[in-house]
Amino acid sequence: MSKADNMLSILWLLRSGKRVTAQQLADDLEIHVRTVYRCIDSLCASGAPIIADAGPNGGYRLLGEFVDSPLLFDSEEQKALVHASVFAREAGYPFTDALSRAVDKLKRYTNEEQLERINRHSSGLAVIQTPTDAREIELLRGLEEAIARGESLNMDYAKGPELTPSHRVLDPYGIVHWKGLWYVAGFCRLRQEIRSFRVDRIIRLEAADTRFERPAAFSARDFLLHSLLPDSLEAETLVTVRLQGHEHALNELCKHWLFGHALIERRRPGEALFKLGELSLKTYVPYFLLPYGKSLKILEPQILIDRMAEVSLEMFKHYEAMQIKSEDQKG
Repeated sequence: MSKADNMLSILWLLRSGKRVTAQQLADDLEIHVRTVYRCIDSLCASGAPIIADAGPNGGYRLLGEFVDSPLLFDSEEQKALVHASVFAREAGYPFTDALSRAVDKLKRYTNEEQLERINRHSSGLAVIQTPTDAREIELLRGLEEAIARGESLNMDYAKGPELTPSHRVLDPYGIVHWKGLWYVAGFCRLRQEIRSFRVDRIIRLEAADTRFERPAAFSARDFLLHSLLPDSLEAETLVTVRLQGHEHALNELCKHWLFGHALIERRRPGEALFKLGELSLKTYVPYFLLPYGKSLKILEPQILIDRMAEVSLEMFKHYEAMQIKSEDQKG
């Protein structure tokens, strides 16, 4: 048998929950005792919780609930793991190589029928995502490792291609993938507050000489979401926004990151109710509604109707000036 077969066989024998000596394992599998030791070492390195008890009644055993845990995945679990690897790879997951190796192992230890089913499911799912370049993937790996170890990082960060990078020390708390981009959230020692940064704008990362304790209740996902919605969902005064329009347009709008979180109810067909902060109605909300054109009608509030009219007029003047300039150049 191959080493992998021996390792799997040893796990099955240890599932009895009883202590088994290396010699007993060697006799049962008809292999040399040194092969058993090598397989045990490899299993431990892979994370299998094998305990070695010394003494006259000693031997090897599996720790705790691992004895009762299934060593194989059922067909639905296999399909889910393969599909998850597709999503992770397309999102720029920084440890795709390790994930691919895990899926390869999953395929290697299945029978022909299971392998055919796995390949059939994996070929039926595709994800379209902006590619993540190798440099950003390397940054994500460094960030994830620093988060796990609680190590601060020296970071050079540029908010835009034309801006001079700023240097700061960051205590990274978590990384988040949102709308095709990766972000890191953590405590910025330059600003003395928790902030979020786009990973693709990081110029340089290297380990600092300090460590940190991540706040137990901190959620990088929630922090990023709240930073993107500064007053829309948590304002002291929320304004009712009632929209009417085609069902398709309303369905698409409710998938939007802002309106999806602000949705209160879908009333009768063709109408939806939202709660948003007043400031957001005067700033970015009109620009989110512009692409829907005449497919949506604002029933309330009046301030949003007025602001939409102002923004539309500004856009009209902007493109009218471009048109006039273009015609003058042709003349």
